[in-house]
Amino acid sequence: MNTVRFAAAAAALAFAGSAHAADAAKAAAAMKGSDCMACHAEATKLVGPSYKEVAKKYAGDAGAVDKLVKKVKAGGSGVWGAIPMTPHPNLKDEDVKVMIEWILALK
Repeated sequence: MNTVRFAAAAAALAFAGSAHAADAAKAAAAMKGSDCMACHAEATKLVGPSYKEVAKKYAGDAGAVDKLVKKVKAGGSGVWGAIPMTPHPNLKDEDVKVMIEWILALK
């Protein structure tokens, strides 16, 4: 099931505009190396919010990238409900940043 979700995300990334294709490829590679797709999908709420819900919530927030990088690394709960997001301290900051930037660019 995770393979199907990752394949769908990778396909969506593949169709990203040419200006963002390199970043989309980096985001796809970083997501493949993480467990993000176990709880999140691009357009559908799973355990956690969809990536599009995250993008909508943080649209216009200039500090969103830094805030969300910290949230992914530390984990937490309360923003999207009672189910906590597990911490991901072993993910590299630059990989998390690329993933967050891709997520926040979704419409």
